[in-house]
Amino acid sequence: MESLFTIIFLSLALSTILNIILKKLSISHIIGYILTGTIIAYIFNLEANHDMNTLEIIAEFGIVFLMFTIGLEMSIGKLKKMRDLLLVNGFIQVFLSAFIIFLISRFIFSIDFISSLILSLAFSLSSTAIVLTYLKQSKDIQTPYGQKSTAILIFQDLAVIPILLLISFLSNDTLQIEEIILKTIVSALIIVVFMFTFGKKIVDWLLHFSTSTKLEELFLASVLSIVIGSSLLAHELGFTYSLGAFIAGMLIAETKYHIKVESDISAFRDLLLGTFFFSVGTKIDLLYLVENIFLILSVFISLLVIKGFVIYFLIRRKSNKSDAIKSALALSQVGEFSFAVFALASANGLLDENLSKLLILVTVSSMIITPFIVNNIYKIASIFAQEFYESDKITPINKKNHTIVCGFSNLGRRVANELEEKEIPFVIISDELKHVLIARKRGYMAYFGHLEKIPVLESLKADEASSIIITLNNVNKKRLISESILKFKKDMNIIMKIDSVDEKKELKDLQIKSFIHAHKEIASLLVNKSIESNEK
Repeated sequence: MESLFTIIFLSLALSTILNIILKKLSISHIIGYILTGTIIAYIFNLEANHDMNTLEIIAEFGIVFLMFTIGLEMSIGKLKKMRDLLLVNGFIQVFLSAFIIFLISRFIFSIDFISSLILSLAFSLSSTAIVLTYLKQSKDIQTPYGQKSTAILIFQDLAVIPILLLISFLSNDTLQIEEIILKTIVSALIIVVFMFTFGKKIVDWLLHFSTSTKLEELFLASVLSIVIGSSLLAHELGFTYSLGAFIAGMLIAETKYHIKVESDISAFRDLLLGTFFFSVGTKIDLLYLVENIFLILSVFISLLVIKGFVIYFLIRRKSNKSDAIKSALALSQVGEFSFAVFALASANGLLDENLSKLLILVTVSSMIITPFIVNNIYKIASIFAQEFYESDKITPINKKNHTIVCGFSNLGRRVANELEEKEIPFVIISDELKHVLIARKRGYMAYFGHLEKIPVLESLKADEASSIIITLNNVNKKRLISESILKFKKDMNIIMKIDSVDEKKELKDLQIKSFIHAHKEIASLLVNKSIESNEK
């Protein structure tokens, strides 16, 4: 026990120092946890240390809580809307990726049939832990590529269940495939029926009771009980802990408590995820890595290319080039569930020890490089296609004498309609992502960003625009944007909507050419209409 406490203390201290340094270098904290795991593993010889089992159990619950938060995002109604993305895209991606990887490993690398089957299925999976964490933090989960990527990730997580069952079948000659299929179907029905009937009532009761006590710790304890209880039930019925947690999240997503739940467990989940990446670092065999570095890099790069092309062409069927490229970049790596697949296969003697080491190092290398890819996903995607969604990082447009419309709420939409009817070229800029998505859906050229930033003004060619129409309501934002525009181009033709005389006084020191008083214009219009009616 004393040894375990020492390991935990040094791990926390080392990861904190490393992550402070990496943060200054704009490198993901995930790398810090993985490096910590590798260093600690060599200091304490964790490969032969039984205390490591305890850390791996804690790490597994990091994935459990990640899957729980995914479930919170995926209410039953939302899943129904995503069923085509989830089932069609998810199935095609896993099947095609696994099929191509199987053919290459079997016929080019001459790996035996069973090992090729196992590694192809494992390598078809992507990293939910890294990618979904990024999508949620960056708010990209709301974008088209984020939704498509999330749907594929959810299918992959569900696909882990039959993959693990297949390995169990391959490792045991006494089991009949009919028995496994029957047991799986029965178990699945039991968990789904129980969770969505009695389980739903238990969840509602627990959350309602704990909220009414007004004790925060009791509410958190109730949430933890629901997550762990659901995970244990799923595991007892032969499924992964993660599936139970995912269903528990879906149940809570249907309640009014889902926002509070997600907020309360976020720090707890992130700490457990850090432990998971620490455990990934402990699996790195540095000596084997040095000796086989070129082979590992070759396999790793080949995987990125194969999965990337499969996902790109899959998404490109019904999406634009930019979304397809970003989805391919986000999902081309190998995921954390591959470790579970390799561990089970190795324990049952289905994988050679050296092959298992190679596969683990390929997976680890993939997970190390992934944060660099996803954190720069828009920058990389913009090399191949024009980008619309990343805040403030806009590919320069090719326009002159155009109108820039700032804001796309009700007034902004009406302005866009008028400009379109008059065939005046225009672009839309908004710092509300949902407004950008609406504008893009209507076929407009719209960008997600802040007009007060010089790079955005440069990208939108504001110095060559005929005018800038500001439709916002917030006075402080109007001032900030106007000052930046006039600093960028002194004589810019700014047309601004105002709601009162006081607002005009606040902005009178700015060289704004046209103020449109909303209430005054409406009053004038109403009077004119009244006169026209009387004349008739």
